[in-house]
Amino acid sequence: MNLPELQAKVRQIEIRTRRLVSDLMIGQYQSVFKGQGMDFDDIREYQPGDEVRHIDWNVTARLNQPFIKQYVEERELTIMLVVDLSASGTFGSGEQTKRDLAAEVAAVLAFAAQRNNDKVGLTLFTERVEKYVAPAKGNRHVLRLVRDILDHTPDHRGGDLRHALQHLQKTFRRRAIMVVLSDFIDPLPVSALQQARRRHDVIAIQITDPHEEKLPALGRITMEDAETGEVGEVTFRNEEELSAFSHHQVHAQEELVQQLSGIGIDHIRLRTDEPYVSGLSKFFRTRIERQRRT
Repeated sequence: MNLPELQAKVRQIEIRTRRLVSDLMIGQYQSVFKGQGMDFDDIREYQPGDEVRHIDWNVTARLNQPFIKQYVEERELTIMLVVDLSASGTFGSGEQTKRDLAAEVAAVLAFAAQRNNDKVGLTLFTERVEKYVAPAKGNRHVLRLVRDILDHTPDHRGGDLRHALQHLQKTFRRRAIMVVLSDFIDPLPVSALQQARRRHDVIAIQITDPHEEKLPALGRITMEDAETGEVGEVTFRNEEELSAFSHHQVHAQEELVQQLSGIGIDHIRLRTDEPYVSGLSKFFRTRIERQRRT
């Protein structure tokens, strides 16, 4: 993508997402994220009725009487966008690739964060961490993140979320809203996600394409695995073969959802052929309703 094309694409995304943030997302963003994080403030002596889980055992042992940690609501949050740039993201059966959709959804969240005076950071990954941009504020910073997602040329084709999560565990000590945008085709790094979940609020946004779920009857075709480069012939001529492919994809999707749910990670699935606004809005409403019940 040359520079004028990139600038035009970023500008289009800016216009669309800013309007969306203003009209719809800002109230939901505040309800979902604001007030969910707490910062350590001070310690004081334990009093009957205090939460036992807040006891500072180190101070208690040193002073020989119980003390608890006090917390205050975080004044600002950090949104860390973790975006999959593996080669499968370049696929799109319609007008939009999965990478294009990931960039636009990331822009919505980043502009919403900017409106709330929160910081936004970016981690781009394939088999390794391709690029890390430290969290910061401001319109120019958000536009830079969108450009990076659209225009960064990865050094690797495959995808391994584990490396990105391990890098962030070492780099980023404070609590963050960690939003992973990926097609989640590669095996899920359950252990690394469990560790990230202990510190951060992890949200999985799955970007898919309809032809990854159901193929048309194309007969014998030559296919290339985008991430490995392997080429082979596959036959999809009759309903039985097409049904077997769809069944396999449904089973893989169900397994992914079960794994994420078991870790305690919220998941939303967006498709390149469908408007993402309603999907995001429904997802936020579900989180808000759950938080009100707890």
